[in-house]
Amino acid sequence: MLVVFLVVFIDLLGFGIVLPVMPRQAEPYLGEKGLALSPAAAGVAIGVLFSVFSLMQFVFSPVWGRISDRVGRRPVLLISLLGSVVFYALYGFAVTLPAESAALALGLMLAARIGAGVAGASVGTAAAVIADCTTPERRAKGMALIGIAFGAGFTFGPLIAYFGLAAFDQQPWGVGALASGLSLVALLLAVGIFKETRDPSNKAGKEFFSMARTAEVLRMPTVGPLVLIYFLAICAFANLEATLALLTEAAFGMSVEDNFLVFAFVGAVLTFAGGLYRPLAKRGAEHRLLATGLVLMILGLAGMAGVAWTADAGTGSKPMFYLAVSVAVVGFAFVNPSVSALVSKRADPARQGEVLGVNQSFASLGRIIGPFVGSVAFQADPRHATPYLLAVGLLLLVAALLPRVRGERP
Repeated sequence: MLVVFLVVFIDLLGFGIVLPVMPRQAEPYLGEKGLALSPAAAGVAIGVLFSVFSLMQFVFSPVWGRISDRVGRRPVLLISLLGSVVFYALYGFAVTLPAESAALALGLMLAARIGAGVAGASVGTAAAVIADCTTPERRAKGMALIGIAFGAGFTFGPLIAYFGLAAFDQQPWGVGALASGLSLVALLLAVGIFKETRDPSNKAGKEFFSMARTAEVLRMPTVGPLVLIYFLAICAFANLEATLALLTEAAFGMSVEDNFLVFAFVGAVLTFAGGLYRPLAKRGAEHRLLATGLVLMILGLAGMAGVAWTADAGTGSKPMFYLAVSVAVVGFAFVNPSVSALVSKRADPARQGEVLGVNQSFASLGRIIGPFVGSVAFQADPRHATPYLLAVGLLLLVAALLPRVRGERP
């Protein structure tokens, strides 16, 4: 369980460290001294650097899951951490190149993001470890560990980036070095303490890249609707993630440094809510906690729309903002482990890695589509409320799907 926590934590930590600074580190290579791209083209290039990470997770999450069903969880998680060590180090090297070597620098940054996305596509395998180690009754409590790890990584990533850059005297390689070093620590711990959890009596298929098997998972009557629910919920929450820094600037005039603390606050709430979920999972069925989380997400995102609508050039209500974002984040912290637990309980034990990998794959797809739609909607609406209203609409679709999963058994 500790290694599972570390794998997910390091994945989100590395992502959170790079996320706040990558656009600024890419800009010198896109500007006049580099490729001299137009602002629109530069924006597309930065968008590609962001989205390719989630695209690789979409493609490779089922693959790693199937491999883990076949050869074991331990080798997959060790390879994942080793990949993080290598590719975050590559990112750190890429941003040290001069602007005159813009094409090489951007190529290496893209390769690093692709590699880190492939390596980080093991969250489904980590969830399969929890499924291996818990009874169905304790499954939701175990899956909440992943939510806590997400929150902790989301909290400490921006903070480590902020203080790490200061410690390295603003050297651009410091961000990649920090992410790579922390991944190495997790790798060494995993090598030393993690033992295989897969039941060797479970016989998995030999196909690793298989759209047919993915489609088969989606057609499972007890699993397919849950995957769709997860995808829609992730899309909705990604609208918030992608536009949060833009909203704080538009509504409150916050600086980039202020946003480090806002993202850390979001991560802290996510971590707290994950801890709150664990004891509640003992008392209530997962579908009830899923419904509760859905209601909280709808209320929180509707509140965000209200904050955006009433804000005018830095005069928004900060108490309302923090309340709304907290409610939305708590709701997401309830939805996330509830869906994972239900998917795991309704999957064939021999295909836990594959089924949970497909679930995480569609979560990654949501993190590709959600930020794109949210960013476009934010810029298109002078009041900036549209992304959050769209998110509420997606969650109402989720509410319509809930009767299809309530009370079903494997």
